[in-house]
Amino acid sequence: MPLTLIIGLILRVILALGIIWQILRGEKEADVQVLWLLFIALLPVLGLIAYCLFGINYRREVVRERLHARTLKLFEQMPEDLEHKLFPESNLDKVDARFHPLAQMLRACGDGNRVYEGNSLEIITSGLRKRELLLEDIRKAKKFIHIEYFRFGNDKAGMEVRDALLQKVKEGVEVRFLNNNMIGRNIPRSYFRNMAREGMEVLPYTHIRNGFRSFLMRINCQNHRKIVVIDGQIAYTGGMNLNDNYFYKWRDTHLRIEGPAVARLQASFIDSWVSSGGRLSHPLRYYFPLPDSITWDAPFKDKCMQVVTDAAENQHPATLLGYEWILQNARDYVYLHTPYFIPPTSFLNALKSAALRGVDVRLMLPKKVDTPLIGPANRSVYAECLAAGVRIFERSGAFIHSKSLVCDDCLAIVGASNLDMRSFFINTEANCFIYDKEIAAYGKSQFLEDGKDSVEWTLESWRDSRTWYYEMGSHFMRLFYRQL
Repeated sequence: MPLTLIIGLILRVILALGIIWQILRGEKEADVQVLWLLFIALLPVLGLIAYCLFGINYRREVVRERLHARTLKLFEQMPEDLEHKLFPESNLDKVDARFHPLAQMLRACGDGNRVYEGNSLEIITSGLRKRELLLEDIRKAKKFIHIEYFRFGNDKAGMEVRDALLQKVKEGVEVRFLNNNMIGRNIPRSYFRNMAREGMEVLPYTHIRNGFRSFLMRINCQNHRKIVVIDGQIAYTGGMNLNDNYFYKWRDTHLRIEGPAVARLQASFIDSWVSSGGRLSHPLRYYFPLPDSITWDAPFKDKCMQVVTDAAENQHPATLLGYEWILQNARDYVYLHTPYFIPPTSFLNALKSAALRGVDVRLMLPKKVDTPLIGPANRSVYAECLAAGVRIFERSGAFIHSKSLVCDDCLAIVGASNLDMRSFFINTEANCFIYDKEIAAYGKSQFLEDGKDSVEWTLESWRDSRTWYYEMGSHFMRLFYRQL
């Protein structure tokens, strides 16, 4: 046998063993690992390319340090008073004692996931209300506006926000816009070039100039956050993006925040901006001013909350662990909104376990999903959830894009994460855990109000409505979306 052929075979074996080791040592579930191995065995070249783009597990401390090296260096130099502002003491005495372990666990997942007290909030459930508040706050901005969004539309809503931002640029306000360019590919580049030409700082989230590792990772690991920070005093976050669907058509949930938690969202934006190659024109302290006296008559005042950020390179999946802890420790009820329901097995088991021990677990999804093929994937586990006692509601009317949770009249979550593999393991996310009875009561009432436009499935009615080929298609689509 020729020497070159022997060397070639040895190299192929080494490569194959390396790929298998990389797949098996990852955190993906067994069925996902087997499917990747099968895909690569059947289509070696295509499978390897697909795995490099969509299958690599980046939850390594060394990866996080490399991707965020510039941010870590920047924050290492912050003055002591700013450190206390960003990393306050535990504030656990402000959290219901039952939820101390949850707050501690979330903080251990990321040192920035601190508990902040004294926040004023509005829970926004109407796109028109968000439009009204956001445009008004933009017009009042004096120093800077920072924006990062998963989707930004080249439509009426997007242009309304764009025009308001460009007007502030003319008035001397710094505007930084982090563009999730992999999702907004349908918007012509000239749209953002024109924004930059007018003086706005526009930066793509995914770019080869930030290094090949970062570029390869961000092709798949998208920035799913929706954050606006204005003058370091006001912040918006939640489920609503910036386009016509969110302003005028869909039902979603978002937050307007004033108070100490704004600093956490500001730090999150700066991390995303700097790690994407952006620069700041002032020292770090400038972007974290002392809070002005809050004159806004917020619906909810003096609230305690924890802004939890998550990303593919973080060592622990904080959002998933938080949801599972809540399901495992709930006493009375857990109500969840989500548009996309393709969770990992551990989450599904926690959901069923809570229902089986008598917790009132309710899950609300849209009857018609905006992406048709996700609908069958959403429904692939209805039968086993219903059999365990989980109550499932499908809402008619406007597509419900809300990502929220309420538990035991004590805790509410509003954020960007869906109940799916991508949000829990892949995308960059931000979610607010609010430890407050008044907020929880409001969230519960909103869930019950949405339920008036919903149809509840029973196990019998669900089984009677299904066909074998629909079931087969549902499980196939579930397997497909669990890979992505």
